[in-house]
Amino acid sequence: MTDDHTLKTLQSVTAQETVEASLNEFELALIRAYNGLDRWQQQSVAFASETPLSGAEGALLRIIRMHDRPKSIKELARLTNRDDIPNIQYSLRKLAAAGLISKSGSGRTGVSYATTPDGVKLTDELSANRREQLISALLEFGGFSGELDASQSVLNRLTSAFEDTVRDIAARR
Repeated sequence: MTDDHTLKTLQSVTAQETVEASLNEFELALIRAYNGLDRWQQQSVAFASETPLSGAEGALLRIIRMHDRPKSIKELARLTNRDDIPNIQYSLRKLAAAGLISKSGSGRTGVSYATTPDGVKLTDELSANRREQLISALLEFGGFSGELDASQSVLNRLTSAFEDTVRDIAARR
């Protein structure tokens, strides 16, 4: 016969193991989804353009175009939750060399990046392809919009938890 304290401890351990197992499976699914997204973005760009871009570079181009408003490196890093500024700068140079974005401003006033007419044309083609292929495929799932909203909420909360624990780990170093 177990006492109440032992029973609560066992229940707590079981709950922790359940969450840990669920988190492991979710992390694997997230990794697979991210890699699938990256390949899809890369293939979408390859389908619409001769410009060889990675999935991340295609995503940056779409984000720069978002709301038809120029973006700074700081905004791009914040929107994508990245801290690898040199890699972002490399991607921006590659997009600029391909004539897809332009750079304006200076260090004092702030540098921003906007899509050029070629960048607008490519992002329009990417959006059309996205609607034609990916959105059409997702619509077959039925009720997927609500699931996407719920998933976004979970991912935002998980991102917050990751960031909180990263800060805790860095503070302990």
